[in-house]
Amino acid sequence: MKYMALIYSDASRWEHFSPEQREAAYGRYRAFGEEATRANVMLGGAELAPTHDATTVRIQDAETLVTDGPYAEVKEALGGYYLLECASLDEALDWAAKIPGAEHGAVEVRALHVDDAGSEAA
Repeated sequence: MKYMALIYSDASRWEHFSPEQREAAYGRYRAFGEEATRANVMLGGAELAPTHDATTVRIQDAETLVTDGPYAEVKEALGGYYLLECASLDEALDWAAKIPGAEHGAVEVRALHVDDAGSEAA
């Protein structure tokens, strides 16, 4: 089964990291990615641009509204994700606990939707 591991954290913490702290953090994420790839559970993942670079689209009364900024103002924002293929939710949770962001934010784990025919929705 495929699971999304959504990484939420306080972006302001990252802004205060020194270059050395940032490189150390990236090194930990690279190590996680390498371990998950070797274990054949990593299907993909990416860091997202900062929320201040986000653009939000809404449809209201058949009109498309585009606004700069994130969908909602929150302290912990979605900063990245991994797509994992695991045999069970418990296995996915074990992998999520290894993601460095779990130590200073939260990692939300959600299964990809499977329709009534047993296919993943596109």
